[in-house]
Amino acid sequence: MQNDFSYKDTWLHHINPSLKLIVIILLFIGVLLIHDINFIINFTIVAFILFIGFTGHPHRRILLLSLPFLLVFISTASTMILFGKGEISWFKWGLIHITQESFFRGIHIGFRAIIFAALGLTFALTTRPVFLFYSLMQQLKLKPKYAYSFMAGMRLIPIMMEEFQTIRNAMKVRGVESKRGIRAFFGKFITYSIPLLSQSIRRAHRIAVAMEAKRFSDVKKRTYYYAISFSRNDVFFIGYFTILLLIGFYLAIQYPYFSIHDIRFN
Repeated sequence: MQNDFSYKDTWLHHINPSLKLIVIILLFIGVLLIHDINFIINFTIVAFILFIGFTGHPHRRILLLSLPFLLVFISTASTMILFGKGEISWFKWGLIHITQESFFRGIHIGFRAIIFAALGLTFALTTRPVFLFYSLMQQLKLKPKYAYSFMAGMRLIPIMMEEFQTIRNAMKVRGVESKRGIRAFFGKFITYSIPLLSQSIRRAHRIAVAMEAKRFSDVKKRTYYYAISFSRNDVFFIGYFTILLLIGFYLAIQYPYFSIHDIRFN
């Protein structure tokens, strides 16, 4: 969920974050229950259409983010393909045994991983963290002390990175960074960790005192700077997956890519 990259605002950015999170979690669960390789391929197409066409990011960035998908597909599928079980043997050499059943199961698992990656990136690229936590407070009744604590923690990450860089530059000036070996590694680890940890504890204490002074712990009714509500984009988001997945299910039955439908090993 980034805020620094430039992108074009699309209808995906205006969906209620809580609804988007719930729908994507349900889709994740649904993917785990799908055992038809033809339907999982159509599911992948539906997820990629949303990721490529409606996230609003430049095509070069979309292509860069899509490159790891190939690695994910190969790494998850190859293990099942090369070392799976099956009755119809295609190739055997030592420990490597490729069967028809293991091939389809490997492809199926690879597409599952791609769907997880596509849906997860779609959510991350189209959801602002601040709006997500405000939505969790307003729609899902998350306690403000938890939501604002998460937001404060996220704001502290750039500060910690800046402090880390400052300490690193100081260590370079003193010649500590040039040292090698296990002893030097543990020495640098202590040198970095102690000041970063102490500063984090001080900031956490100041934030806790400030939140306690603002009565975050015992006030139930609060006003919010951002009012998050529902819109027709939410209906369109649900309708997109409902209609296209039903079409994908119908096509998987009527016009399958492969003759096999259930990849489970009996």
